[in-house]
Amino acid sequence: MYIASEILRRKGTKIFLVSKITEAASRKRDENKFVLGPVTLTLGILISAIFFNATPAAIGIYALAFGDGLASLVGKMFGKTTIPYTQGKTVAGSLACFTAIFVSASITCKNAFIGLVLACIGTIIELLPLKDFDNLIIPILIASICQFYFHM
Repeated sequence: MYIASEILRRKGTKIFLVSKITEAASRKRDENKFVLGPVTLTLGILISAIFFNATPAAIGIYALAFGDGLASLVGKMFGKTTIPYTQGKTVAGSLACFTAIFVSASITCKNAFIGLVLACIGTIIELLPLKDFDNLIIPILIASICQFYFHM
């Protein structure tokens, strides 16, 4: 439904509520383009939920929702110091990402060391200039590490 409404929005047809939400949530880089973020977000969540055990999938999805989500929000609201070579990512956003992944992963798997490892990996991924594709990579990679390396 989103893809169809986004195609129609790009052709000038507004879809009640969906077009308004898309326009409000879109970033400057999305201006006059197909807003890909919701598609990659949904795919990252679905792939994690379908292909991984419950705990790794949950940790990967939490890393995306809380880590990447808070990184964006905190970075926009409080981020003044940018990190070189990251296309505008901020120290505040990255710290929020790290903290959110560490807390959510540690609580979910009941292991602070694993939470620390996953928070480091998730924050590094979030720092890469992947645009909307971090929505796919973060949950899938974090869930993979949980399931195949930490055997959850």
